[in-house]
Amino acid sequence: MSELPEPIPAATLVLMRRLASGPPELLMMERAGTMAFAAGALVFPGGRIDPADIAAAAALAPHLEDGAARIAAIRETIEETGIAPALTPSPGRAAAAALRQDLAGGGDFAALLAGHGFALDLAALTPFTRWCPAFKHPRRFDTLFYLAEAPEGDPRAVADEAEAVRAFWASAGDVLAELDAGRAHAIFPTRRNLERLARFGSIEEARADAARHPVETITPWVEERGGRPWVCIPEGIGYPVTAEPLDSAIRA
Repeated sequence: MSELPEPIPAATLVLMRRLASGPPELLMMERAGTMAFAAGALVFPGGRIDPADIAAAAALAPHLEDGAARIAAIRETIEETGIAPALTPSPGRAAAAALRQDLAGGGDFAALLAGHGFALDLAALTPFTRWCPAFKHPRRFDTLFYLAEAPEGDPRAVADEAEAVRAFWASAGDVLAELDAGRAHAIFPTRRNLERLARFGSIEEARADAARHPVETITPWVEERGGRPWVCIPEGIGYPVTAEPLDSAIRA
């Protein structure tokens, strides 16, 4: 049996936008169908932790064990959606667009922030969960998930066309309804996190739930139940649904 590939360190940001009434909306992306991983799936913004993120964390946040992951989550969100969260002062749309353009040109994130007059507010990110699947796949990620509040104003999302066909705001419940109707699909970890997030009526509720469940690495496994294989995660760690039949657990 072939060995599993070494997991790639990654970070994801669950960005939450307050509404005048009702549950918060989440920033979602639909990945391009040509992507090697999770092609066509709905995902939260995020990606791998780069060496530059590690260097920036050593310089700017040596006290944070997960500083590089927090920086990567912010950087990837800017690159993929054009929204710049967890920065001080909070950038307007034009400043966020300029920062995104400079990042696309290969600029160093830490240097660009300083050049544009911004600083990271890493405390604005709340650790939420960590997933590291152990299924056979050419690309395997060890991903830290964070919660953060969207910048004030009009945080309009514009997808990076190289990786996604759209970026949009929607409540967790509305995204789940799209998945259930077959109008969209998501990989197993995304769906489980949407189900968990759908229980919260506010950003404060989501953060309180995160505080009640210390982050531990979730590695799904397959077991037989009633003669049928199910993909499972542990009970008691904050997830309302902890198993799904293998044949319906879409992985990309």
